[in-house]
Amino acid sequence: MPKVRTSRTKQPPEGFEEIEEVLDEYARKMRDAENETHEGKRKQESLWPIMRISHTRSRYIYDLYYKREAISRELYDWLLKQGYADANLIAKWKRPGYEKLCCVRCIQFSPGC
Repeated sequence: MPKVRTSRTKQPPEGFEEIEEVLDEYARKMRDAENETHEGKRKQESLWPIMRISHTRSRYIYDLYYKREAISRELYDWLLKQGYADANLIAKWKRPGYEKLCCVRCIQFSPGC
């Protein structure tokens, strides 16, 4: 989840204003998914909506930088540092054969995905 911006936080790089609305929408969806009732669901089932939103937000940032080249390297690094995207997942997407990976947990030795 992205950090809360305060006056001490470094100002976002140029170009953040263009994608801020989309990222705020993902944050709203994430809050809704976290506050949703989990009664009658297994632990894994209750995490699926959260993982899906995290995946789509990371994919959005990945596509902006690597596919469409719509954001600068400075903004991309800042977004990763602020927690808007999963850096480990994006690192796997850059490797051949991992383009459709949904989460890093899927390739670790643990049942779940």
